Amino acid sequence: MKSFDGPISELVPHRASMLLIDRLLADDPESVRVEATVRREGLFVTDEGLPGFVGIELMAQTVAAWAGLRRLEAREPVRLGFLLGTRRYECSRPVFPHGSRLEIEARQELVAENGLAVFSCAIHLDGAVVATAHLNAFQPPNIDDYLQGLTNE
Repeated sequence: MKSFDGPISELVPHRASMLLIDRLLADDPESVRVEATVRREGLFVTDEGLPGFVGIELMAQTVAAWAGLRRLEAREPVRLGFLLGTRRYECSRPVFPHGSRLEIEARQELVAENGLAVFSCAIHLDGAVVATAHLNAFQPPNIDDYLQGLTNE
């Protein structure tokens, strides 16, 4: 099921060339699935295609889309979040070729009251899983207060 038909840019804080995902395919309260097409003019793209390690950023933006959907459901503005790290990123492709249509999914494993979260993620290419990871993310309740606290320390 897909609960949102607007542009993906309304769900994530990334803009212009930093926005690597293209559209929402499906979502539910625990998971989200998005699409990304590898374009020659895309950020991070080389002559061979999109390096496999950029899959972590694709997964992070997919998590951001999930968080954006939850915020919109609560009738709140989309907020900035932070990728804290990843565990067990495995990618069977050194490069995602030009023109590849990737489907990226993220499933919530844990979301704590303080904004810490863990997601299980996968990237699919031609129906096969080509990358997997667990992502640790953080979305503070009040980003302005959080950032102000960082700059005052």
